Amino acid sequence: MKTQNPQCVILLHGLARTAHAMKKMANALENTGYTVVNQGYPSTKKDIQTLARETLPKALGKCPPTGTIHFVTHSMGGILLRQYLSQHTIERMGRTVMLGPPNQGSEVVDSLGDWAPFQWFNGPAGSQMGTGPDSVPNQLGPVDFPLGVIAGSDTINFLLSTQLPGPNDGKVTVERTKVEGMQDHLVLPVTHPFMMRNGEVIEQVKVFLATGTFSK
Repeated sequence: MKTQNPQCVILLHGLARTAHAMKKMANALENTGYTVVNQGYPSTKKDIQTLARETLPKALGKCPPTGTIHFVTHSMGGILLRQYLSQHTIERMGRTVMLGPPNQGSEVVDSLGDWAPFQWFNGPAGSQMGTGPDSVPNQLGPVDFPLGVIAGSDTINFLLSTQLPGPNDGKVTVERTKVEGMQDHLVLPVTHPFMMRNGEVIEQVKVFLATGTFSK
């Protein structure tokens, strides 16, 4: 029987995606030697608070009983983690890398959040990620765990990019991926939907998990 590495990495995908979106990342981290939990959740069915409360305990329960627990999140997955940590402590918390997180919300939600097709496609959680002071991301405060953020500066969605001031990945501006308390921030020429599958992103994730900083 294969022995589990006590160093566990929990993967959390983004809005309107599934665990399949993180499969390439999962394989790369497993090949590096980590125990990987690629946790799916019904991202368009419930609000952020409910998703965090239901998803994180399931994922944590799949890690080995000893050792460090790291996280790699894409987009809204990072907000689920922040929401959970605003109310709970993970005793064995290691390092986290967030990919394209709307840590200060997204102007796309400001522009389209009241539009019925947007609400139908993205569900309750999607409408909670605007840039206003009452949005969930902006209610969560600074982070107090080792965090590296990778932002994208390329887009394939030029229509949505017109709603975004400044460099962006088609969904989130580079500036709004930042959060007070983060240890490192890196901008790469990748797009929001596909950054988690990009080879350079995956390599930088591995570097941060191992060292607590990106290789510039």
